[in-house]
Amino acid sequence: MHTDGFAKWTQRFEDERERRDADGDPDWGRGATLHPALSASIQRFQIGEDGDGANLVAKADQAGDADYTRAVRLFVAEEQNHARLLARLLAAGGVPTLTGHWSDTVFVRLRRLMGLRMELLVLMIAEVVALRYYRALRDGADDPLTSDVAGRILADEQRHVPFHCERLHTSLAELPRPIRRPVMFLWRVLLLVVCLVVAVDHGSALRRLGIGRLRFVADVMASADAVVSAVLAPRPDAWSSAR
Repeated sequence: MHTDGFAKWTQRFEDERERRDADGDPDWGRGATLHPALSASIQRFQIGEDGDGANLVAKADQAGDADYTRAVRLFVAEEQNHARLLARLLAAGGVPTLTGHWSDTVFVRLRRLMGLRMELLVLMIAEVVALRYYRALRDGADDPLTSDVAGRILADEQRHVPFHCERLHTSLAELPRPIRRPVMFLWRVLLLVVCLVVAVDHGSALRRLGIGRLRFVADVMASADAVVSAVLAPRPDAWSSAR
């Protein structure tokens, strides 16, 4: 079950937690100037980052790998920290958080449909889309606090994707070889559908960040190649982030 690999991931998550604690939070006191299109977009991503991760942790427990379960708990804690950072960013701009959004509800229901493999496949879609979104937010926002928060979250997401790739590689290896590529083809199709929905739903924010809808979709789909290769490859840790 790649036990050594997941013990390594646990160490990476713990090292990052220590570094984060040492560095401290952004300077919230400087405030944030958020265009309405950006604040509405950030509100929706904030909901997506929020959650206790109980369902994912329970499925990780059932997988029977203690190192993987510890790493998953640390991953969930980082996602919860992202939600906290985005909530503080919104507050610094005088914007409230939302209590719910249809896109988050759909994602949660999809993730809970089946076992750990399905949960991770759906979760990976959100992570790959988030990579491009937070990069656009970091580079395109004309507000220093927003760029700071987006950069911190992006750095975490760039570690999350290879972590999930490694577990998905293990999971897909349990399937008959002829089924593995079709599974990832269907994953790529679902990624495209989700990406188109995000591009439409966040179109005005993406334009403010200097990236059009079609460019956003094209970039996300291009980055998916590395993910599919890592999930199917003999060495999933060879994943390289398309930044």
